[in-house]
Amino acid sequence: MRNILMTVMMLVVVIVLFNSIIAQDTTGTRSQVQSQGNAANTRISQLLP
Repeated sequence: MRNILMTVMMLVVVIVLFNSIIAQDTTGTRSQVQSQGNAANTRISQLLP
């Protein structure tokens, strides 16, 4: 029973960390990668005639 409780608690910690680091709307990693990708796509489209 204790092992199951520890597993569930660790999963909750992982979910909270994921939501706070990766999936945050404005400063999360996903947002930063998307903005850099959009900037790269804009630069590439400007290079093409």
